[in-house]
Amino acid sequence: MIYLDNAATTLHKPEGVAEAMTMALTSMGNSGRGAHEATLDASRMIYGTREKLAELFHISDPMRIAFTCNATESLNIAIQGILQPGDHVITSVCEHNSVLRPVYQMAKRGVTYNMLPADKKGVIQYDQLTSLLKKETKAIVITHASNLTGNVTDLKKISDFAKANELLLIVDASQTAGCIPIDVQDMGIDVLCFTGHKGLMGPQGTGGIYVREGIKIAPLKVGGSGVKSFDKEHPDTMPTALEAGTLNGPGIAGLGASVSWLLKQGVEQIHEKDLALSRRFLKGIAEIPDITIYGDMDSQMRTAIVSLNLGDVDSAEISDWLWEDYGIAVRAGAHCAPLMHKALGTEQQGAVRFSFSCFNTEEEVDAAIRALKELQE
Repeated sequence: MIYLDNAATTLHKPEGVAEAMTMALTSMGNSGRGAHEATLDASRMIYGTREKLAELFHISDPMRIAFTCNATESLNIAIQGILQPGDHVITSVCEHNSVLRPVYQMAKRGVTYNMLPADKKGVIQYDQLTSLLKKETKAIVITHASNLTGNVTDLKKISDFAKANELLLIVDASQTAGCIPIDVQDMGIDVLCFTGHKGLMGPQGTGGIYVREGIKIAPLKVGGSGVKSFDKEHPDTMPTALEAGTLNGPGIAGLGASVSWLLKQGVEQIHEKDLALSRRFLKGIAEIPDITIYGDMDSQMRTAIVSLNLGDVDSAEISDWLWEDYGIAVRAGAHCAPLMHKALGTEQQGAVRFSFSCFNTEEEVDAAIRALKELQE
């Protein structure tokens, strides 16, 4: 199998991830639920993973990071826990449903919203920010990169606008954490939502949320905390405030191992290799008859995603052919990004998404190029 669906989840994990999970499964107890060796080992491991993530994202206090199941849970915590009836939020048409659906749900509770539009290349129209601002605007929720086009958001423009207007900046880093350098201080990010199983190359069922000091988020869920058990209210100090119940110890152990590997390799170096593979692919398919490629391919700052269509053939058919005849795994359809497809004019056809990892090879890229050329012969 040639796996080119890394924007959905990375299949190839760094060495040490599975081993760390196995060790946790066979030796670690429940973090914060006792004072014996097994539970203390779990607590040390979990804090160690917080420290690694803090180093990766340039977060000064690891305790401002809470673990979640995935970016979707993180975004729900942020959107539902920050916005209140009467508030207004700005987001964009480039968002995944993990942003859109929580925003729509909050609209039923009295929150209003506006969407930044995108052009035919899927590039956000930043000049529309001022026109969308209202006196009730509380936050901007924005993706760091589109999961459909690979376009990377200019967070400096968004952050400068947010700061100038005293707005909170909530960033969905599902497609960039581990793929593109992220510095929450330099980028002015107030809340960072990320998943562990994509660019961070950890196991599924892991994710997290960073919350800047001074910001309070109402918890999405409350319950067991391991501390202050006689209080009727859930503890409000981070990270316990957003971590009700038992954490996914084995998953966090695997995530810690993958982040250690990322820190050793360097995110910049990984991004360079990812882009080199995607550019090789782009160069190889550029002359295929009747091919349409989506996104701003002239931008130097991109993720390693290439979405395309061949003529008017349904994207699902192309995906099926690639898998059945060539053993190439890609993603077709709507990619949980309905408004982005509307902006690109592909809501009926969908798109075929190729997404590359540093564990892919040039030979695999060339095989995908040959397959697309043969499909058009």
